[in-house]
Amino acid sequence: MNHRRLVRMLACSRVLLASGIALTIAATAADAAATAKAPAVYTAPRTEFGQPDLQGNWTNATITPFERPDAYGNRLVLTAEEAGKLEQAEADFVEAGNKPTDPKKGIQDLPVNCRPGFSGTNCGYNNFWVDAGTKVVTINGEKRTSIVTTPNGKIPPLTPEAQKRRTERMAGFRGRGPSDGPEGRSLGERCLMSFGSSAGPPMLPLLYNNNYQIVQTPDTVMILVEMVHDVRIIRIGGTHSPVDLKRWMGDSIGHWEGDTLVIETIDLNPQQSFRGASGSAKFIERLTRVAPNQIRYQFTIDDPATFSAAWGGELNMNASTDPLYEYACHEGNYALPGILAGAREEESVAAQKAAAEAATAAAAAPVATATAKAKKK
Repeated sequence: MNHRRLVRMLACSRVLLASGIALTIAATAADAAATAKAPAVYTAPRTEFGQPDLQGNWTNATITPFERPDAYGNRLVLTAEEAGKLEQAEADFVEAGNKPTDPKKGIQDLPVNCRPGFSGTNCGYNNFWVDAGTKVVTINGEKRTSIVTTPNGKIPPLTPEAQKRRTERMAGFRGRGPSDGPEGRSLGERCLMSFGSSAGPPMLPLLYNNNYQIVQTPDTVMILVEMVHDVRIIRIGGTHSPVDLKRWMGDSIGHWEGDTLVIETIDLNPQQSFRGASGSAKFIERLTRVAPNQIRYQFTIDDPATFSAAWGGELNMNASTDPLYEYACHEGNYALPGILAGAREEESVAAQKAAAEAATAAAAAPVATATAKAKKK
C-alpha cells in the first residue's frame, strides 16, 4: 500500500467517524427533545387495598353543550379562538348577573339575566342560582364542540320500533292533564330523581348541582349525587341480579381495566328512561383518573331497540374543594302541591262557571218558550 492511499484511507476513516459521532449526537438530542415534549403518563394513586383511587368530591359542570350545534357540522374540536370567545361570553354573562338589580325595574322586567328561553316573570332562576360551569370540555388538549362524540355530534335517529313506543306513550296521556295527579308530573318535580340525567347513567351536567362524591371499598364504589341526594352503588366484580327488577339508576356492576373503572348498567326503571331508551338498554361508563385533579368520564349506550346505532360521549369530572350539601327536595318542594292545588282551583272555577251558565240557560228556556208561543198567536 503506497503512502498516498494510506493517507486517503485515514482521512476517510476520520470523516466516517466524525459523521457517525455527529449522527449519534443528533439522534440523542432528538430523542431527548421528544421525551421532553411527551407528557408524562399519569399514574393514579392507590387506595389502601390497591385500587386506583377515585375518591373525593368532583364536578362535571361545563359550558360545552350535550349535542353539537349545527354551525360546527362534523367538527369535534374548537379552535383556541372559538373556545376563548365562548368562555369569555360566559364570564361576561356571570359578571352581568352579579351586578346589583336596578330598583326602578318592575316585576315584568325581572330577572333580565336569565338563561336563553326564559325571561321576565317566567324566569325561575336568575344567575345567583345557576352553576353551569365556566369552561369548555378539554380532552387531551382538545377543546370540544359537544359532549356527544358521534361524527355529527348528535344522538342517532330513533328506530321505527322506538318511534312507535313514543307514539303509544303519548297516546296514553290523551284525555289526561299533566296536573291530574302527581303521577303526571316529572320525576324531578316529584323529588324522586334529578331532572335531566344528573345521577345517570349517564351522569351529565345540568343547570346547577353538578357535584358528586366518590367513596370506595374493596368490593363497592359509591357515587353520591348531589341532586337529588341519589346514591349509586356499583358492585365490583359482581354479577347482575337474576331478578327482573327495574331500579332507579338501574343495576350496576363494575370491574377494573388497568386504572379505569368500567361500570355496566342495565334494568333502568322505565319512568327514568334516558332519551327514550328501552328496557334492554345497556350503559357502559368508564372513569379514569388522568390527573391529580381530574377524572375522564366516558359513556356509551347500546340499545338497538331504540337507537339506529350505539353512541356515547365524554367529559371531565374536575376536583372540587366544595362540600356537598343535603338536597332537601321534599322539604322545600312547594311547587308540586302548588301546581296540583292550582289545577284543582282552575277545575273548580270552570265547574262553577259551567253551572252558572247552565242555570242561566235553564232560567231563560221558559221565557224563550213563552215568547215563541206568543208570536205564533
